[in-house]
Amino acid sequence: MTQTPYVVAPETEIAEAARLLIEKKINGIPVVDDEKGLVGILCQSDLVRLQKTFPIPSVFTLLDGILPIGSLDRVEKELSKITATTVSEAMTPDPQTITPETPVDEIATLMVDRKLHTLPVVEEGSLVGVVGKADVLRTLYKG
Repeated sequence: MTQTPYVVAPETEIAEAARLLIEKKINGIPVVDDEKGLVGILCQSDLVRLQKTFPIPSVFTLLDGILPIGSLDRVEKELSKITATTVSEAMTPDPQTITPETPVDEIATLMVDRKLHTLPVVEEGSLVGVVGKADVLRTLYKG
């Protein structure tokens, strides 16, 4: 576990968060509020999503009106993430968390089954660290 992880605020600009992820060679960064409470996580995959093209929803015409097929909420949410300028717009809110006592095998299972690369470690409501895939791999190396 990394006990003093890098963190960003929800209002941090996307470019600054991307710089941190690249420079510090980390996959994800916890997002904390003014009281240092965990409000989300921003991962490289969230930033890659910003670069994708927006699929135009399928539509059909009825009485000269165009009606979208599918969920407008989903379209709006996807468009919001693609056009994000701040961390709060691109992050995953309420991320999966673990505690300092979570066993390594359970952490590995979460990472594999849910395709997670970074897990915030929370104790008594406060962020106390993060566990990344490299942390799990280090448990295999006894050198």
